[in-house]
Amino acid sequence: QPQLVESGGGSVQPGGSLRLSCTASGFSLDRYAIGWFRQSPGEGREPVACMWFEEGLTHYADPGQGRVTITKDVAANIVYLEMNRMKPEDAADYFCAATLSRPYCTSPFARHLVRGFDIWGQGTQVTVSS
Repeated sequence: QPQLVESGGGSVQPGGSLRLSCTASGFSLDRYAIGWFRQSPGEGREPVACMWFEEGLTHYADPGQGRVTITKDVAANIVYLEMNRMKPEDAADYFCAATLSRPYCTSPFARHLVRGFDIWGQGTQVTVSS
């Protein structure tokens, strides 16, 4: 049974950093793209970044922002989302998801691409407050 589990969420002060992990089990990520998404209360799921795992090719929803980096640990089958200089508006539930479909992890990593991801984790909560 393919499964994704997010971890690393929690509370951080504005300006701080956090690294979220997306750990895959039951399948290899080699042929997949992993996307990170976030959802605030009352809002739809918003794309943040994605990566084609084997190639390491990355795409971002906002390429110019420079605060978010998606990385991987090949041996551990993990994809990370590193967030720096965090702001209160970064507070959300963060999810990772996987897709085999090439068109759904591309630039810009836009909202309409969310529907192409079909293996989802349960999410991890991030709060940003002083």
